Amino acid sequence: MRTSQTDVVVVGAGLAGLAAARALTAAGRSVVVVEARDRVGGRLMGHELGAGGTVEVGGQWVGPRQVRVNAWIDELGLERVETHDEGDNRFEHRGRLSRYRGPIPKVNPLVLADVAQAQAWLDRMAARVPLDAPWRAPKADAWDGQTFETAIRRIARTTAGREFFRLMAQAVFAAEPRELSLLHALFYLRSGGGFEQLVSVAGGAQQHRIVGGAHRIAERAAETLGDRILLGAPVRRIDTDGNTVTVRGDGVEARAGHVIVALPPTLAGRIIYDPLLPGRRDQLTQRMPQGSVIKCMAVYDEPFWRRDGLSGQATGTTGPVKVVFDNTPSTGGVGVLLGFLEGDHARTLGAASPDERRRAVVDCFVRFFGPRAADPLEFVERSWAEEEFTRGCYSAFMPPGVMTSLGPELRRPCGRIHWAGTETAEVYCGYMDGAISSGERAAAEVLAARTD
Repeated sequence: MRTSQTDVVVVGAGLAGLAAARALTAAGRSVVVVEARDRVGGRLMGHELGAGGTVEVGGQWVGPRQVRVNAWIDELGLERVETHDEGDNRFEHRGRLSRYRGPIPKVNPLVLADVAQAQAWLDRMAARVPLDAPWRAPKADAWDGQTFETAIRRIARTTAGREFFRLMAQAVFAAEPRELSLLHALFYLRSGGGFEQLVSVAGGAQQHRIVGGAHRIAERAAETLGDRILLGAPVRRIDTDGNTVTVRGDGVEARAGHVIVALPPTLAGRIIYDPLLPGRRDQLTQRMPQGSVIKCMAVYDEPFWRRDGLSGQATGTTGPVKVVFDNTPSTGGVGVLLGFLEGDHARTLGAASPDERRRAVVDCFVRFFGPRAADPLEFVERSWAEEEFTRGCYSAFMPPGVMTSLGPELRRPCGRIHWAGTETAEVYCGYMDGAISSGERAAAEVLAARTD
């Protein structure tokens, strides 16, 4: 049994937990970070290819406006590389393939006009949502009382326009638009800088990757904390007795004045608390599911699509893979196509055999890029819903009615227990940048709290 006495215990060594620990140690507080996995990084994870090079089976992209994560990248001595964006993108709609450039496919002008007006409408509404309290938006009750699907049907006039926004919802939230509150979707748009920022590569949230993989951000940050991190110790219960909080995990017991739980809400809700958390906080964790995504990569001897003048990026309304990127490592040597199974497709194919899943994904790559995509050297996949200490990605979302009834509980401390995680961020919620800022915010709460 590893025991310790410290000022603060941080539960979780993803970016949020690491950010909290770094901020606290910088302020002179003693910290212990307790992590369930045998590694740091949480939803960031690398995979070494058999043919050489590293790909990211977890989060990977960084946008130029994401201030906190970019500051970490610079401080930790890491390098960015631009996401491959040269050449034409592919778009598949109703069995027809076309080529286009930019974030939106070139389709019927009537459809383009429909998408543009609907996008402008969403951005205008999102601009009215306060980031610190979205439940106080002027039409919060009306927006939270409907799904994003309901809004799509109302604001998009064409069938193709509606399909476009459904595809975007799957790509951004890893969920179906019928599952999301419109208010949550509007908050997320505002948090991420608007619709264009969220879906764009050049100048947007997908502009850069990290040389060697985004998980290196967490690994380098963990190095600055040294032996303060305890791995392989899932936290089972948190007990508060007067001025002391005791965190008990597998082979670990740590006592402190405060604890920061840096986990997705659904995982935070699976810990035993004594005394019990307030009912409203527990009700919130019951109502914030994780998205459903399987990240799939096919590895080839070269990125052959580039010689055909293609970027490796593709979107389509048919599926099951609807979004594709060129994920070739910056070191070269191979070519990698990355495809996402999201929402219903992730849940359906997640129950299929690995061979069935591989065939379904590779068949999509063949439709987008031709017969050379049919025989990859290697196939890599990661289903985050099957991860014991994640249970889904990219992040949690709120169904209708949750934000207006329980939203204030998301960041509100419960006595000496504080909450972090990208889901609690005001800016770039759901992204690495939001994870870092959430940890720093939770650390600031602890530093401002009474210590008696």
